Amino acid sequence: MQTNLADFIKHTREGEEAEAILRACVHCGFCTATCPTYQLLGDELDGPRGRIYLIKQVLEGAPVTAKTQLHLDRCLTCRNCETTCPSGVRYGRLLDIGRQVVEQRVQRPATERFKRWLLKQALPNQGVFKAALRAGQLFRPVLSPALQDKMPARQAAGKLPARPHARKMLALAGCTQPAMAPNIHLAAARVLDALGVQLIVAPEAGCCGALRHHLNDQQAALNDMRRNIDAWWPYVERQEVEAIVMTASGCGATVKEYGHLLAHDVDYAAKAARIAALTRDLSEVLPQFEDALQRLCTRSTERVAWHPPCTLQHGQQIRGKVESVLRAVGVDVVLCADSHLCCGSAGTYSLLQPELSLQLRDRKLEALAETGATTIVSANVGCTAHLQSGTQTPVVHWIELVDRMLGEQHR
Repeated sequence: MQTNLADFIKHTREGEEAEAILRACVHCGFCTATCPTYQLLGDELDGPRGRIYLIKQVLEGAPVTAKTQLHLDRCLTCRNCETTCPSGVRYGRLLDIGRQVVEQRVQRPATERFKRWLLKQALPNQGVFKAALRAGQLFRPVLSPALQDKMPARQAAGKLPARPHARKMLALAGCTQPAMAPNIHLAAARVLDALGVQLIVAPEAGCCGALRHHLNDQQAALNDMRRNIDAWWPYVERQEVEAIVMTASGCGATVKEYGHLLAHDVDYAAKAARIAALTRDLSEVLPQFEDALQRLCTRSTERVAWHPPCTLQHGQQIRGKVESVLRAVGVDVVLCADSHLCCGSAGTYSLLQPELSLQLRDRKLEALAETGATTIVSANVGCTAHLQSGTQTPVVHWIELVDRMLGEQHR
């Protein structure tokens, strides 16, 4: 794709990166076949190829309108198109660049600006989010149906293991997961404890940066990333941990990109690259323990439907590992039709684009129901909460299922 970048971005780091991505696109359109919003809306501009054209025009200096912004806002950033693309176009990164430029050129309505400001302030702040969630759960009966739909039930959590082990791994508690689904981290800690690995959390670490990054507050997002690196670096420098384990695939997809996102920062570039190299999704850690898990876990007879989050299968390009672990411990795990498609959660997307988000959720739940499974498992707290809001079938993180299968003597 030929490009002629405008002076405002030509010869900049972002401009050079965008130009290289644009030049890789050959207009084939394979991406439209797997784009959820294109399937729903049938508009070329609501598919990856159309959005690439819009971003190209913006970077070449064409007028930017609210309509341009709307088409970019409607993208889930699921990156399904990257998996489909035969040319290796890094669409997600191009979208980040395009959205940032458009955000600077188009002023949103005051109500929309306030909503986005509130999300950027509240969601990444663990204390603020927990207080708001608890208030919402308390007053759930008097909330509107739309707000009730967004309010997950309060979840009980088990005990954190106290045994020390020679093998240690870091974990990121994150921002929303400790309040929404505290048992996910504890289940991971218990399973790893049974396998002789101690899971530890650096108290100073917090939001991975994804929330602010995808809301176009990229400088604040980079500060979130720097804070996490500072929190983890002493453990890494002293070689106390062998990996940084992510129990939320959305966080994992972002932390694995720290090296790229902070490559321009002379103080953090090398550290960020090291942190990214150490980062593993939980599904990348557990396969090495399959034999031990087979001995420790009781067999299960229930059928479980596995919903792979986009941040796992497209963002991190990890497929088959969760199914392998679950089958190793005797779970009858199945994938639904069109398992490559997004469930509609996509971080703050379900709050900012509720109509499209609910359509995608209901499509996904219909496909999952057709499997006949009695439980749905996923690997990202946003997906589990979003899917649970539309079904009575239990939706849990897959590590919680493994945790339940451990004998009491091993927990």
